[in-house]
Amino acid sequence: MSEFSHLDADGNAVMVDVSAKKDTIRTAIAKGKVLLNRETFELLQKKALPKGDVLNTAKIAGIMGAKETHRLIPLCHPLAISYVDVRFNIDEKNYTVEIEAEARTTGKTGIEMEALIAVQIAAATIYDMCKAVQKDVVITDCRLVYKEGGKSGIFKAD
Repeated sequence: MSEFSHLDADGNAVMVDVSAKKDTIRTAIAKGKVLLNRETFELLQKKALPKGDVLNTAKIAGIMGAKETHRLIPLCHPLAISYVDVRFNIDEKNYTVEIEAEARTTGKTGIEMEALIAVQIAAATIYDMCKAVQKDVVITDCRLVYKEGGKSGIFKAD
């Protein structure tokens, strides 16, 4: 047997068999940041960027991304997602949009990838909607900050 969970004894890619695992309520929260310049940040706040309301569009895109995670990540299990939300914290001092995505399911495997993809798709959407006025938008610090459920229990990032 292979020491890697996604490879069989012959080195072939395989989806992990979770059929013997128990269903548990699972939650994951991920965060990331989008760094803007002052001009772009002010236009975003005024909803005056050429492509429209950036944050509402990014919220919907992030939720859609979470729902499509199994199509984007090879060997990722499709999950019955119970809840996804994408929230934004506006840091006026640093011209930063902080993104937080939360995802929940009841199932046999975790929902961390869905939360991470939600953040990344929301961030990419912000980038796309701001690129007409700023080419050097930075997406940074995407990471899992919390997870609960399953045999590993609770994880909280420092």
